Amino acid sequence: MGSRRSARKARSIPAPVPRRERPWLLFAVLAVAALAAYLPVWHGAPLWDDDAHLTPAALASWTGLGRIWTDFQVTQQYYPIVNTAFWVMNRLWGQNTLGYHLVNILLHALSAFLVAGILRRWSLPGAAIAAAIFALHPIHVESVAWMSELKNTLSGVFYLLAAITYLRFDTDRQWRQYALALGLFVMALGSKTVTATLPAALLIVFWWRRGRLTWRQDVLPLVPFFIAGLAAGAGTAWLEVAWVGAKGQSFDLTWVERTLLAGRAAWFYVSKVVWPFGLIFMYPRWTIDQSIWWQYLFPLALAGALAALWAIRARTRAPLAAALFFCGTLFPALGFVNVFPFRYSFVADHFQYLASLGVIVPVSVGLALAARRWRPGLTDGAVAAAIAVPLFVLTFQQSRQYVDAETLYRSTIAANPDSLLARNNLSSLLLDGPAAGWAEAEQHAVEAVRIDPRDASAHNNLGLAWQRTGRYEDAAREHREAIRLNPDLAAAHYNLGIALGALGRLDEAATAYEASLRVFPSQPEVLSNLGQIRAQQGRFDEAVSSLREAVRLAPGSPEIHMSLANILQSSHDYNGAITVYDEALRLRPGWGEAWHNKALALRALGRTDESVAAFLEAERLMPGAARIELNLANLLESLNRLDEAVTHYERALASADAPRPAEIHNAVGIVLARSGKFPAAAAHFEAALRLQPDFAAARANLARVQRGGR
Repeated sequence: MGSRRSARKARSIPAPVPRRERPWLLFAVLAVAALAAYLPVWHGAPLWDDDAHLTPAALASWTGLGRIWTDFQVTQQYYPIVNTAFWVMNRLWGQNTLGYHLVNILLHALSAFLVAGILRRWSLPGAAIAAAIFALHPIHVESVAWMSELKNTLSGVFYLLAAITYLRFDTDRQWRQYALALGLFVMALGSKTVTATLPAALLIVFWWRRGRLTWRQDVLPLVPFFIAGLAAGAGTAWLEVAWVGAKGQSFDLTWVERTLLAGRAAWFYVSKVVWPFGLIFMYPRWTIDQSIWWQYLFPLALAGALAALWAIRARTRAPLAAALFFCGTLFPALGFVNVFPFRYSFVADHFQYLASLGVIVPVSVGLALAARRWRPGLTDGAVAAAIAVPLFVLTFQQSRQYVDAETLYRSTIAANPDSLLARNNLSSLLLDGPAAGWAEAEQHAVEAVRIDPRDASAHNNLGLAWQRTGRYEDAAREHREAIRLNPDLAAAHYNLGIALGALGRLDEAATAYEASLRVFPSQPEVLSNLGQIRAQQGRFDEAVSSLREAVRLAPGSPEIHMSLANILQSSHDYNGAITVYDEALRLRPGWGEAWHNKALALRALGRTDESVAAFLEAERLMPGAARIELNLANLLESLNRLDEAVTHYERALASADAPRPAEIHNAVGIVLARSGKFPAAAAHFEAALRLQPDFAAARANLARVQRGGR
């Protein structure tokens, strides 16, 4: 009777409340630990291609969201789910990097939490250990601290949710669970297509759990997953080659060499998970050569290890399952398909974001089992905490390299002096900064050309460095070399156009800009420059057309609005110019130059009172600007407001940038003479003659006032 009551009591009490709460407590701990470990990058500035991933102004509208889904050319990579996430975050907090970093960190913590959930579902020990290692392992800093790698953190969450949901379907065969799993898998693919390996990973899990696979139960339901994954993967592989640029001599490897690369890369990734020291943003690029005997040792050792694990499968299938998961999840990054970063390095920490679970999980299970055998009272939580402390320190230190692009590139060059990408990008960064950094930028560009004379970007940067110092002929030569090496490098065509424009070779400059637009049509800066060249050629209709297209692509750019307004004014469309100046001022309130140019347009229309007011606003915003003072003085003189005109002429004379001061003295003298102030007028004419003794008009005016004064 007592035993029945005990059994009845045991059945009547569900899982205790603390047990239901514990998973969320684990997530809270993981989130806090991850947020603290990544504290250095909370306000981290954009890195390498972050600017190309964060939603630009041209795509910030609802129309832009539609283009994200329908036009693969408007984003850096066609991942519509992750680009939609960027779009939403842009609507919420614009370009403030804090929000992007916090989202990345919390998504990473959520993935760690989901890993623990999967292990608990399988009743495996070490769930908390695996979650802690995944959340705090420094190998993941590149994925979490780099905003562009929202691709990893978001796709990782969808991947793990799809796996959990499919495992539930495998248990209860409810088709709602199946549909949800398929939907989550598609979301993962839309975030990053390396998640296409999920159905293969699920088959590995089923084989590990059951010891065999059946067509009807295991394989057939996953066929739609395989089809979706293969389609998405093939699409991404094509885009990497056709659009992103994963082609050329850097990618010309035979299949034997690709096999050698895959074997070496697999061991490299294992070593970095097990021993996470010497992590670099861009590792040295190996030389893969099928004529070198020792390079065959890597794939042979990998094959031998897999064979040994296969041999012991009757005793335990877990090690082989983990190895197959690791290699299979890494497969898209092992070298059998081209991905753009291979131009600089065959390996990267962010390539093994999910694959690292193939090492982390078995190690965590092994640690938990060892702890139970050697120290029966030691809990998984205690082991997790002990491991988390050193990992936390390593991740905190590693994340400090990712606070901004310059820090990242300098730390990369310190560890890998021949990093072509770091040299190129640091050179480009310095060229966009103050003149004090241009000499160093040229040094990095020269080093980049030395490292790889065939790299078009290196030649393009060297050309830019020479542009900055006025060596436009040399710059044009380097840009042409960049174009020869890579005709599809839109930036090289654009920069060639700038150099040729500076040399006054307008027709050639326009041709270069048009070539850049053929490669990449959606470039508002190129369209703006082309429009200004067309205006200099007197082809105002074409100029206005180019600038209007630039404004459409970059509606938030006050500079492009200004260029359009200036060209409209040059073509005598003063009303149109004023409208666009007003839009530029809405985008950049307090822009003195825009007020000045608007004042000129108002003066041309005869709206003199408004013009005077606009000139005065420009003067307030740009005190001491001689051209504003002169234009205002001329207008006031035409309105017969002579005393005010004299005041502004004299302010122009006091300006450091006063043009042709002798002519200004002459103009002041004329106004003073009109006012009957002959001695003061004579003083200005004399000042003009001291500055320019052969100034005939000033000499004649002086003679007149001297006669009139007597």
